[in-house]
Amino acid sequence: MTYCVGMMLNRGILFMSDTRTNSGVDNISIFRKMFHFDVEGDRSITLMTAGNLATTQAVISILQERGKSPEERAPDIERLTSMFQVAQLVGQTLREVISTHDDNGQKASAAFGATILLGGQIKDGEPRLFLIYPEGNFIEASTDTPFFQIGETKYGRPILIRAYDPDMSFEEAMKLLLVSFDSTIKANLSVALPLDYHIYRSDTLSRGLIGRVEADDPYFQEISSGWGVALRDAFSALPAFTFSTDPDPEPTA
Repeated sequence: MTYCVGMMLNRGILFMSDTRTNSGVDNISIFRKMFHFDVEGDRSITLMTAGNLATTQAVISILQERGKSPEERAPDIERLTSMFQVAQLVGQTLREVISTHDDNGQKASAAFGATILLGGQIKDGEPRLFLIYPEGNFIEASTDTPFFQIGETKYGRPILIRAYDPDMSFEEAMKLLLVSFDSTIKANLSVALPLDYHIYRSDTLSRGLIGRVEADDPYFQEISSGWGVALRDAFSALPAFTFSTDPDPEPTA
């Protein structure tokens, strides 16, 4: 499985993805799920993928090859003039890759499904973030929905909803995402470190700070243990519940 988050901030966009793929408990591998398309001074585009590995690798390979071969440069993700056009291209490519398996019916389409998070900025445009579905259609992040998740989303979502603030710094946002990923990792063995991240600052039009959080990262270990302690302390500090009648009365003779 997978867990990826794209988060819009007033300062820019923060991307984070895990790297685990598995086909059963005894077949676990590490694959990068975050990819970049950059033209210095013109655009910075990041994609994160979840779903069937063969499908997502095919989509990324097609998008990359279109930027290398002159005869295949129409359309090219590094030449389109808006993020909306890029979202259309990625959605179309994803739909076409999945449709190659349609000969085996609906079951094949579901098995080869994938979703993609796409974010970034193109010159003369604003930073934008999209969630692209297997059917090729997509939705865009807004002030009402400022972050998207794909993959194993449910375990890490509550902390994002409660603590997200568009004015938070990139450092605060990193801490928030690490807590979200830690909650997901503890609840689901199909998500695991290392974690890849990319911090894009608005209007720079170039790749921002990228890095990888390894399993032995001391800060992540501190966050993981500290969050557990903080939850227990917060739970203990809540007022006690009181029953109107004794729920466990003493037995009578």
